[in-house]
Amino acid sequence: MSPDASDPQRAWAFRPASPLPGVPGGPLSGLTFSVKDLFGVPGWPLHASTRAPVPDPGQSVLVRRLLDLGASAAGKTHLHEIALGITGANGFGGTTHPTRPECVPGGSSSGAAVSVALGQVDFALGTDTGGSIRVPAAWCGVRGFKPTKGHADWSEAGVLPLSRTCDHTGPLAADLRTIIRVHEALTGQSVRPQDWTGRRVGLWLPDGWVTPDVRAAMMGVAGTLEGLGATVTPVDFPEVLDAYSPIVLSEAATVHRDALNLPEPGFLPFTLAALQQGAALSADEVQAAFARRAAYRERLDALLGTFDVLLAPAVPTPPPLIGQDEVDLPGGPLPLRRAVLRLTAPFSLLGAPTVALPTAHHAGGQPFVGVQLVGRHGQDDTLLALAHALDTAPATEPA
Repeated sequence: MSPDASDPQRAWAFRPASPLPGVPGGPLSGLTFSVKDLFGVPGWPLHASTRAPVPDPGQSVLVRRLLDLGASAAGKTHLHEIALGITGANGFGGTTHPTRPECVPGGSSSGAAVSVALGQVDFALGTDTGGSIRVPAAWCGVRGFKPTKGHADWSEAGVLPLSRTCDHTGPLAADLRTIIRVHEALTGQSVRPQDWTGRRVGLWLPDGWVTPDVRAAMMGVAGTLEGLGATVTPVDFPEVLDAYSPIVLSEAATVHRDALNLPEPGFLPFTLAALQQGAALSADEVQAAFARRAAYRERLDALLGTFDVLLAPAVPTPPPLIGQDEVDLPGGPLPLRRAVLRLTAPFSLLGAPTVALPTAHHAGGQPFVGVQLVGRHGQDDTLLALAHALDTAPATEPA
């Protein structure tokens, strides 16, 4: 993992002398992909972008399937250390934004987003526990997809976990058509085109949670959807971090228990403190967090019973500066981590399929700002088709 002049963003954790070739003639033949360094690939190292020792998850079922379908694996990408963060900081210098070197790319799938933003691969394999696909997709101007939790064709087997309750695997790409192609190959089913006529969209845009430019970008996307025939109605949903954080930190502490027991574990200070916080949680505290999660799931199910899709911001601000740990929002200053996670964590905590799209070509759009489209559990194909219809639609001014 020595410095590489061809990789100034430090996106790559490992690049073999030649890619792992896919099986010739498969539906993904001709495509290359990067692999987030949480996936087990025989013969390739796995460090999870940390200096601490990590467990061996075994061989990734998903990587093996993608190779069998014809795609070739170009190497492994860096992440926010052990996937416990949203900026891209890690034990190997951290990953920077693809075109704004003073800014973070988002995390934890930092190198994944950079590798597709720079056109180094056709798609990237990432994971998402609280926003780890959607946040870097938004801040790097690419697309990301977090499937329904437990989706049979997006296996988590052979992936180093952070939180078994909240972890998802999924792809990032510069265009949604590539993501749909990969999803179709894995499922063996075509994603049928959908249109927005008559669709009911719940707009989740809490007051004070995003900067004015992000709010303008959101309203531009809402205007596009109305122009496509959808009805857009504001909705309420609470912050879920009181359930999310205890679950994720307690489960992460269990995964990394052996390293935590060492005199010098090797984690960055923030990561170590978070893991120690998780290890200190009592069984009653964790059980209470799961009870809150169940209540939030009921509320989300009720919303998705009324609305076909939810529209929400993917990030609260444009990409922050490296080292910035607080953001100024209309609701007041807030730690960056909380400001981001309260937007994205609900949909990984509760397992709903979610697509992240850039806003740049919509009215009021901004570069490196994104929206989330959230669908009903198990309706991944419909969500992807609707997202594609939005992503390729001409922009419309808000009504």
